[in-house]
Amino acid sequence: MPPVTKAIIPAAGFGTRLLPIAKSIPKEMLPIVDKPVVQYVVEEAVASGITDILFIISRGKRAIEEYFHSLPELENELRAKGKSAELESVERLNSLARIQFVWQQEMRGLGDAVMHARSFVGDDPFAIMLGDCILESATARPVLGQLIDEFSSKQASVVALQHVPQEKVCRYGIAGGTMESERLMKISTWVEKPSIEEAPSQFAVSARYLFTPTIFQTLAETKPGKGGEIQLTDAMRALLACEPCYGLRYAGQRHDIGNKVDFLKANLHYALQREDTAAELRAYLAQL
Repeated sequence: MPPVTKAIIPAAGFGTRLLPIAKSIPKEMLPIVDKPVVQYVVEEAVASGITDILFIISRGKRAIEEYFHSLPELENELRAKGKSAELESVERLNSLARIQFVWQQEMRGLGDAVMHARSFVGDDPFAIMLGDCILESATARPVLGQLIDEFSSKQASVVALQHVPQEKVCRYGIAGGTMESERLMKISTWVEKPSIEEAPSQFAVSARYLFTPTIFQTLAETKPGKGGEIQLTDAMRALLACEPCYGLRYAGQRHDIGNKVDFLKANLHYALQREDTAAELRAYLAQL
């Protein structure tokens, strides 16, 4: 099977948990210190070997498209003023990867968004990276890279998993199956947002997926599920009848920017790691 070089980033949703700011600013563009969330996602992709990225966007999300396009007026201004560091950071955005955009005209769920990438993917394996989640690796290998390594070994779809508290299983797609090792599960079922009683485990899908193109066949046959939307989890369950699928309990930490408290926590987390912000911020927090 070809190497994984393509990724899609669904970013068309309304971001209702972050209203009112998400009404005019895409949640994916909210800053974590001085970079938008989506830049962290793209950088993870590139560091994992991805060369081509497709964003699925909608009305009100053009700021994402503009962010990754060249702005000659700004670059010329920075160059004229000798601001080389700032110029380098701006120019770098234009060369991270080959980035394309497609519109999802109607909000019909994550599964429908993924179907918009059918021609982009072709017959290649590909990654899905949710644009409002940063996955910070605990190793030198990015989280998506960890999935790619397992894919290369198993030649089968691999999904990132995180262990969640029992009371939170109702918020996620939950995996059931057999642990082949401490970190790797061979999946036998998926349940979308189950009750505690229905949940087959406490291992939840965690914002990163790596699929063979067979997923498009099962998506095409998937009927609207919870909320009247095309659920990717339902297509993943059907995929199990066609080929094996694995879940990887990755080494790292998830920062879900889609809700207010985790957004604030992520800003603190990253700011406390930076030389230019950590000392002053620690002093301020100590006063509180």
